Amino acid sequence: MITTIVYVHVKEENKAEFIEATIKNHKASIKENGNMRFDFLQDENNPSKFVLYEAYESKELAKRHKETEHYLIWRKTVEPWMAEQRQGIPYTAIRPL
Repeated sequence: MITTIVYVHVKEENKAEFIEATIKNHKASIKENGNMRFDFLQDENNPSKFVLYEAYESKELAKRHKETEHYLIWRKTVEPWMAEQRQGIPYTAIRPL
């Protein structure tokens, strides 16, 4: 299993739009072949900061996620709303397998 944790900081004025666009991406992502988990979290102390926790069965399937139409639309849509560049860090799961 491969996971990616994506840290996102959006401009205050774009929070609601970002949430709406990311929920659409989430709904499509959880239907993907090999998707094991796709969590969308908001920082309680700074509501303009978010975390996406994505888990896929393999690196190949995680890579395919970034080629899907819904992901590409999401990326293009949310890019202008970033307060800073989002950061995605891949992790290899030790447990659970």
